[in-house]
Amino acid sequence: MEHFDVVVVGAGISGIDAAYHLQTMCPDRSFVILEGREDIGGTWDLFTYPGIRSDSDMHTLGFGFKPWVAEKSIADGPSIMAYLRETVDEYHIDEHIRFQHLVRSAEWSSESATWTVTAEEADTGAEVRLTCGYLFMCSGYYSYKGGYLPEFEGYDDFEGQIVHPQEWPDDLDYADKEVVVIGSGATAVTLVPAMADDTAHITMLQRSPTYMVSRPDHDVIANNLRKVLPDTAAYEATRWKNSTLQQFMYGQTRKHPGKVRQKLLDGVRDQLPAGYDVDTHFTPTYNPWDQRLGLVPNGDMFAAISAGTASVVTDTIDRFDETGILLDSGRHLDADIIVTATGLQLVTLGEVDFTV
Repeated sequence: MEHFDVVVVGAGISGIDAAYHLQTMCPDRSFVILEGREDIGGTWDLFTYPGIRSDSDMHTLGFGFKPWVAEKSIADGPSIMAYLRETVDEYHIDEHIRFQHLVRSAEWSSESATWTVTAEEADTGAEVRLTCGYLFMCSGYYSYKGGYLPEFEGYDDFEGQIVHPQEWPDDLDYADKEVVVIGSGATAVTLVPAMADDTAHITMLQRSPTYMVSRPDHDVIANNLRKVLPDTAAYEATRWKNSTLQQFMYGQTRKHPGKVRQKLLDGVRDQLPAGYDVDTHFTPTYNPWDQRLGLVPNGDMFAAISAGTASVVTDTIDRFDETGILLDSGRHLDADIIVTATGLQLVTLGEVDFTV
């Protein structure tokens, strides 16, 4: 049975970061990364829906040791994957990754002070067992088996196509189709503007509003700093700027929630047609940052609503039927495709079975 000082579970952003720090700061320690999928990236390899992007700026989300130098700070999925591949290649982290090794269990022995890790090879089904002194879980917080789907009455009656963003089909044809996206979180806010120009119409159906804030996907200050400073210095300055600003803004939501609420709502009104019902569709009942804010890069969703290619409906679902969704208000939303942007299945430590 192979033994490593450290076994890292997951080759996403956290796992790659762990590998860099292990080989840089603990060069005398052996380690391996066990990745259940066929590629690195975790979330950024798994999700392939239209417009997939980060809603955190990459100067903050990126690695501390490798500057993010792309023009866009709110980056799309392929750009993030390219950044991760470059990192893995540059620091030879790929030499430590074993793909299609899905960790099933980990057993701790107090007597020997070791973990025995059992993984399954996804392509063969063979069992692989390793031991280590330190088990580093970098497997994320949600299940890769499937997303969260509420129980919708009449779900099987719908004659169109139902898609969850976590299982987006490569061949989904939504051109000139009526599309309803259920949800108002980061995924829905990304999907609606990304699909709007190609659909007959796309509707975001939400049970309750979310605070939305628009900001450019380019960080002008960061891009200008790189012109006069080395990449590393510019990156560190931008990370400090962004994290300090984020902490300040969060503090304002705690100290002056009413003022922040008004500023956010005014920002939405400024980007929507005069008379648009912001009170119904974009005014939550809670204070800012009691729940996560929705990011609208470059105001793209507001632009789609203003152009008439997208709309927001705030209502609750009575049932699905053959042609769409019947709402509790009595209104019917016709649909060819329903996208259930209803969230993730939260799990603890990668659904690994732990025993002591």
